[in-house]
Amino acid sequence: MVEPSPPNPVYMAPAVTPPGAGDGDPLFLPPSPPSPSPKRPPWVRVTSEFDSGSLIFFHKVSCKVFDNLAKLKLSFNNNTKREISHPHLALTSKHLSVHYNVEDQEALIKTSFHVAPRLHFKTAHFLKAQQSEVTMVANLADPGYALELSSPVPYVGLPRATFKFPIGEVSLEGREDEEVKRTFAVNGIIKGQVLNGVCAANYKDEELKLRYTYKDEALSFIPSISLPSNALSFSFKRRFSPSDKLSYWYNFDSNYWSLVYKHKYGKDFKFKAGYDSEVRAGWASLWIGYGTLLPSQQVGEEGGRAKTAPMKLKVQFTLQVPQDDIKSSALMFRVKKRWDI
Repeated sequence: MVEPSPPNPVYMAPAVTPPGAGDGDPLFLPPSPPSPSPKRPPWVRVTSEFDSGSLIFFHKVSCKVFDNLAKLKLSFNNNTKREISHPHLALTSKHLSVHYNVEDQEALIKTSFHVAPRLHFKTAHFLKAQQSEVTMVANLADPGYALELSSPVPYVGLPRATFKFPIGEVSLEGREDEEVKRTFAVNGIIKGQVLNGVCAANYKDEELKLRYTYKDEALSFIPSISLPSNALSFSFKRRFSPSDKLSYWYNFDSNYWSLVYKHKYGKDFKFKAGYDSEVRAGWASLWIGYGTLLPSQQVGEEGGRAKTAPMKLKVQFTLQVPQDDIKSSALMFRVKKRWDI
């Protein structure tokens, strides 16, 4: 009698593939890895800045309120004697904003809302001065075209009309003159592509400014002229590398000129040096930036870990050297620190 041979221990039965598994059926696709949770925006942002030239501290505190639908911001200055000045409180949202000047006890209320798919209204009202402005913006059928009408309240004349089109805008505004009872002022801006650059014409207060801008990866050249004064100037910028750039500006009417050299050392260091012939002084500045994570102060826990608040610090040192009196050179510094809590 022949005994059956033992089974091969290496042999494994082939896995049975369910029908539809190789056809992209979502029921048989492997589960996707969990997506990372979005970064929580800071609850409170505190910014403090000190300028050694004016010996004044600048402070700003902001936070999101109403489930991130609005932003509350408080800003004020104080000197070395701890005297507070220029306090300002603002509450801003998409459709409503309120700005309050504590010293002047003046509130500016702005609203913005749609009354139709192509019709938009904006209002601005100074509460103490009892002055307002109402603006209506109508988007026309073709994209890039719009008509804007703006009028002060109380009504003092014809509204200002502005017609916007893809290459610029033209506005018409009525004015009162002593010799002529009523005149109209025309202002406008037109931009267009000319010879691998952009040419812009800006007409305002009976003065025409023409400017041509040519830019590429390494060079920038911007001549401009004002009519009828014929004031001509130009600026020139040359980028030698991603971290080195030289800028030059010259005014033919006044013969004033300025030169600035800029160099970056990574992301945290920036050096600038230049000369301004109008003030007859040279200067040099060094920016130093720091970004670290420091433990926040009693802001709670999340996921079993104490939260951390990123602290960003920027320091600027500036040396000014007058050409006529080198001994009166001054070294100033500016410190700006921000916490995201």
